[in-house]
Amino acid sequence: MAEIPMAIAIRDAIKEEMQRDERVFVMGEDVQSAMMGNTAHLVDDFGVERVRNTAICENTIVESAVGAAVAGMRPVVDIMFSSFLYVAGNPTIVDAARIRYMFGNQRGVPMVILGLNGALNVCGASHSESVQAKLWNAPGLKIVLPSTPSDAKGLMKTAIRDDDPVIFLEHMALAGEIGEVPDEEYTIPFGQAVIRREGKDVTVVATLTMVRKALNVAESLASKGISVEVIDPRTLVPLDKKSILKSVAKTGRLVVMDESNKSCGVASEISAIVCEEAFDSLKAPIKRLATMDVPFAGSIPLENFILPDEQKLTKAIEEILT
Repeated sequence: MAEIPMAIAIRDAIKEEMQRDERVFVMGEDVQSAMMGNTAHLVDDFGVERVRNTAICENTIVESAVGAAVAGMRPVVDIMFSSFLYVAGNPTIVDAARIRYMFGNQRGVPMVILGLNGALNVCGASHSESVQAKLWNAPGLKIVLPSTPSDAKGLMKTAIRDDDPVIFLEHMALAGEIGEVPDEEYTIPFGQAVIRREGKDVTVVATLTMVRKALNVAESLASKGISVEVIDPRTLVPLDKKSILKSVAKTGRLVVMDESNKSCGVASEISAIVCEEAFDSLKAPIKRLATMDVPFAGSIPLENFILPDEQKLTKAIEEILT
């Protein structure tokens, strides 16, 4: 297995799919120069017809991709920062998400929107947001949250082959994360969570960078005799409820850790699902760890203050075990 950064794993997945299927092409701002690394050198391999620089107009980029997808192509749109999707709200959550439903299943919209997600080193209020919860509220979109380079590659290949629109969110802090990636051809099915660490006392469901934080806390608490099970959903839509509910039935306790806002966020929705479908399994109230409901500030101390972290997770686990 090669050890490569997540951004390169994503690039390799796109490259292999472009080689496999001539309908796959890349478009976005500066994708030929690959400012984010996800499209590095693709223009050298496939030319400007299949790696298309666009104007700085996210609404037009996504709407053009929707049209191309409906016409039979499979565009991969690099939107740079995921919060730029707010500019492209109508083509994303109205057109891409609803065309299959509005036209009686006559047309899919096989497209992928790739965006950097989450906070890192004070990128400010307009470049630090985690958008997964808001997009989860738009039926018709599939949402992918990879936490390892291996998962990123396998999930990206699945996303490109999917006949529905997929939002692929790469956390900024994970773009340079190095990990083992299989050399052979593989894909990872949507809707299959992975147990990153088995435990018996408490279940922690974590996404993106929160997975590593949860694993660090689980390792630390093991020395105190506390056994933490860490589940990485990998995709929100579809969501592997079965694995989450099975884990909660075993441990009786749940903490959900995600970087979207606490109000109406990912942690809130997963908590609600468990309350509805596994309430009798719970031995303690569920804990939600999420970003505070405030805009990001241009300050490292303030950014750290509003984000979930290992200290907050440790405290939450200890509280529900007492």
